[in-house]
Amino acid sequence: MARINEIYKCGVCGTVVSVIEAKGDVSCCNEPMKLLEENTEENEKHTPVLTVEGEKIKVKVGSVEHPMEDEHWIELIQLMKDDKVIFEKRLYPGEKPEAEFLVEGEGITVRELCNLHGLWKS
Repeated sequence: MARINEIYKCGVCGTVVSVIEAKGDVSCCNEPMKLLEENTEENEKHTPVLTVEGEKIKVKVGSVEHPMEDEHWIELIQLMKDDKVIFEKRLYPGEKPEAEFLVEGEGITVRELCNLHGLWKS
């Protein structure tokens, strides 16, 4: 059974689903979708880097800027508080792998989705 805030990817067509309401299993192309596990290992190109300046939160993907090419890019940055998605930004090839949000910074975590290397959490 899918849970709120989980992210799934279709192994056939590559469709990605972020669950905002959960009432059953998630499938695509007549197959169950794969739950993307949050990777928390340090990685210079994938670990989200969070900077808090008052109520402004800046997120950059990686201490070394992640590529944003047609074949390899960051699709999504999500800001989370108490394990709930409170803000998100979709990204596209050619854009900078970063986002800014206005929110109080306590208890904030970030996760990002790379189209090739999966889900990463700060």
